[in-house]
Amino acid sequence: MTASLRPTTSSLRGLALSAASCLALALLVGSPAHADDKDPVLAKVNGVEIHQSDVNLAEEELAPSLAQMDPAAKQENVLAFLIDMKIVAKAAEDKKIADQADFKKKLDFARNRLLMDNLLAAEGKAALTDEAMKKVYDDAAKQISGEQEVHARHILVQTEDEAKAIKAELDKGADFAKLAKEKSKDPGASDGGDLGFFTKEQMVPEFSKVAFSLEPGKISDPVKTQFGWHIIKVEEKRNRKPPTFEQVKPQIEQYVTRKAQSEYVAKLRETAKVERMDKPAAPAVPAPTTPAPAAKDAAPAKK
Repeated sequence: MTASLRPTTSSLRGLALSAASCLALALLVGSPAHADDKDPVLAKVNGVEIHQSDVNLAEEELAPSLAQMDPAAKQENVLAFLIDMKIVAKAAEDKKIADQADFKKKLDFARNRLLMDNLLAAEGKAALTDEAMKKVYDDAAKQISGEQEVHARHILVQTEDEAKAIKAELDKGADFAKLAKEKSKDPGASDGGDLGFFTKEQMVPEFSKVAFSLEPGKISDPVKTQFGWHIIKVEEKRNRKPPTFEQVKPQIEQYVTRKAQSEYVAKLRETAKVERMDKPAAPAVPAPTTPAPAAKDAAPAKK
């Protein structure tokens, strides 16, 4: 069973291509590009140039729909898409689509989203240092190191009587792996009931309690879980080893990037003035007042 090191985080947004990102793409492609040898002009539509950089940008945005294409097919399809987009965009301009209120709202949304994405990408990139990633790895590795894991086999049957009969055979010297192949209802029966290494949390509590109490080479009495009746044999115990840094580097990069972005947004929220008009304001809590003293405690009046 392969160990994993995957810090859990919440994503700031989904990665699906939305109408807004398509609009943002159209806006970017519509802006002029500087011609040079590294960014050749691939086509002209009504005199407007389409550069290789435009194709590269579009390819990034359209990646999910291009995943199965070879590089040449991608280039051709994306360029054809940009040509059609230029043609249709020009027709939309002629029809004054850009003057419509709905379009202006979408344009504003797309602009804000592009600004957000670019700034957060820069913040994430700045946070992605070797020191930051190594610290995340070391902290997680410390939590994993020393945690015990067990390598066990099991035989799963439906009734307690079946389990007792199998245990009796094992007590007489029957081969555990052979009986597992013959009688276990578990999908891993073909491997002799081998479960590999696992930690306590990876199995249901009833199973883990018995497996972790057995010494290597020992076989349990029948154990009942929600899946049926088990006979468990522990093969080996060891302290869990964390995966190498290189094995989990992609997950760490994602974690560090998203954490930096989330913290940056939280910091901006602290200084932003946000007014929610869709919810009533919380009622003001009156300040506590000091009760007047009782008559008997009041100071005597001057005569």
